[in-house]
Amino acid sequence: MSYNLLKGKRGLIFGALNESSIAWKTAERVFEEGGRFVLTNTPASMKLGSVDKLAEQCETIVIPADATDVADLENLITKGMEFLGGKFDFVLHSIGMSPNVRKGRTYDDLNYQYLHQTLDISAISFHKVLQSCRKLDAINDWGSVVALSYVAAQRTLYGYNDMADAKALLESIARSFGYIYGREKNIRINTVSQSPTMTTAGGGIMGFDKLYDFAERMSPLGNATAEECADYVITLFSDLTRKVTMQNLFNDGGYSSMGMSLAAMSVYREGLDYTDVKDDKSKKKKV
Repeated sequence: MSYNLLKGKRGLIFGALNESSIAWKTAERVFEEGGRFVLTNTPASMKLGSVDKLAEQCETIVIPADATDVADLENLITKGMEFLGGKFDFVLHSIGMSPNVRKGRTYDDLNYQYLHQTLDISAISFHKVLQSCRKLDAINDWGSVVALSYVAAQRTLYGYNDMADAKALLESIARSFGYIYGREKNIRINTVSQSPTMTTAGGGIMGFDKLYDFAERMSPLGNATAEECADYVITLFSDLTRKVTMQNLFNDGGYSSMGMSLAAMSVYREGLDYTDVKDDKSKKKKV
């Protein structure tokens, strides 16, 4: 159902890859709500996905850009405004990748060059997007910027690896730049901490299927889907949330407020084998 929440609004959407990605679902919902936008992804990602199909469906264009390259970003922003005929009212940052995760490097054995790439791609690119937009005066007053995060920015989740550090930095950037952009142009910047979601990126996380199942059991409302995340992002792009900024907003079915649920407790068993800690003190019998 459409409410015309974004009628007359223009924007920029990073990270749509295929039909399972949150950015893809968000683009579809923006289009349904009357918004116009430009899509972008890296040239390499575009070869792996089908973003051209989405562009045709939403009557727009794809402008390839590496979000870690400022020159690329400035070209993207300039051409995007030219195509849309004006400044942006909303921006979605849905970018994340860890070479350490892809290579199976655990957190206590990181390749530091990979770590730098993780931080640059998954977090510092957000700062580069914001700084480039501000330099080019590319976002209208009362515009909205949203980046996708995850609860691992605040809590340790086994297997999420250096992506947790990246998400923590991402959320910090949203707060710091949110103050500057809010003070200057009433532009709001928020992050959405989404449930584990069956996307191409999510599938690369170690033990993701078990993490997904655990979160489903823990959440009173169950995991939020990519479509439900898109619905939430739409409200943040709209004028209904004009005074919401510098927040990390959980769209996770209540997972972030839980300690232990009955469903999760029912599948817990004593005598589990721990392979990530050599000396598990909890298993030692008291004499």
